[in-house]
Amino acid sequence: RQSRREVTPPCAPYAADALTLTPSFIMMAATNILRAQALSMARTKNPLVTRRAVQHFSSITRLGTDDPRMSRIVVHNGIVYISGQTDATAEDIEGQTKNVLAKVDGLLEQAGTSKSNLLTSSIWLKDIGRDFKQMNTVWNGWVDPDNKPVRATVEAAMARPQLLIEIQVTAAIER
Repeated sequence: RQSRREVTPPCAPYAADALTLTPSFIMMAATNILRAQALSMARTKNPLVTRRAVQHFSSITRLGTDDPRMSRIVVHNGIVYISGQTDATAEDIEGQTKNVLAKVDGLLEQAGTSKSNLLTSSIWLKDIGRDFKQMNTVWNGWVDPDNKPVRATVEAAMARPQLLIEIQVTAAIER
């Protein structure tokens, strides 16, 4: 069951209908954008770039596949996708955010990249009104100020009551 939050897009103040954002919709949109960029690279007239693009953008690598439901990391088309990360050890939003971001750092390192190469970030908060400011304080201290990703943050029901935050990111592979 996916949580939905209806919002009116800020770029469309005249819209009568609300846009329904779900984690799967956000990931689908990001994937389609990245796929279009990869195809554009592959269509270039330069044979060296074409050969390199085809070689680089043709394999899928899955890491952390011990969970029967998902991979922890998938690398495809030069992009690293990590599964949503949570933390149930800390009791407050600051602690959970720090712990989740440490997990993100570890997964990105395992995949051969870092937070300096982030492309997207999706953040789900259990209580956005209560926790947004504190989460942002931790996030701002963690994110590379010269290489910030695009980001969406929404309120969502969590899978377990003690979870306050979930973060999922995509990043480019370092070359």
